Amino acid sequence: MQGEKMEVLRFKNENFEEEVLKADKPVLVDFYSDWCGPCKMMSPIIDEIAEELGEKIKVGKINVDESKELAVKYNVMSIPTLMIFENGEIKKTFVGLRQKDEILKEF
Repeated sequence: MQGEKMEVLRFKNENFEEEVLKADKPVLVDFYSDWCGPCKMMSPIIDEIAEELGEKIKVGKINVDESKELAVKYNVMSIPTLMIFENGEIKKTFVGLRQKDEILKEF
């Protein structure tokens, strides 16, 4: 729909499998924390990507403090870490602050 704002979803242990691993389109996952400076800088970029590609992909965030199991499972050693999942598999991983164009060219 025209003008509809695509929201950035919140992924947690409880919904990760359904929302990410079983998704019918690529999913961009932002592993972040509220206390992380670079994560705060990355947040508006994630919002813009959701806005631009919201029809083609799913975009969401995981707070590593609230979902430690997922951070450990996917070997998130520093944040922000962005992962693109496709068909339940990790297609691409970005560690640290990234430019929007660098992320967009993966879709």
